Amino acid sequence: MLESRKAQVYFKGYLAGYISETKAGYIFEYNKEFFKKNICISVSLPPREEPYEANELFSFFRGLLPEGWYLDIVSATQKVDRNDLFGLLLCTTNVDTIGAVTVRRIDKVDNEQETY
Repeated sequence: MLESRKAQVYFKGYLAGYISETKAGYIFEYNKEFFKKNICISVSLPPREEPYEANELFSFFRGLLPEGWYLDIVSATQKVDRNDLFGLLLCTTNVDTIGAVTVRRIDKVDNEQETY
């Protein structure tokens, strides 16, 4: 049985929302405070109050994942199955990403205060 995994999604260091993996697929929901700023993390995920739901990992988040030979290296060194997209997302986007978005597993999130 698949255990539900959850993560916080940060945009330029600010908590933008939450992504979850469930038995049915994936859910992304904007943080209520971030939503008030009317900023989107991706054009494919414009701000809205209702959660986004999908059977497959959202294309925006798939685009953050390694590919090709780099995927092989990451999969081997991080000991994550190359088909475990959510696991790869958690281990490759938690710090020092090229773009504005980072994803941190909820059980590993620091208790930091943030300001916007």
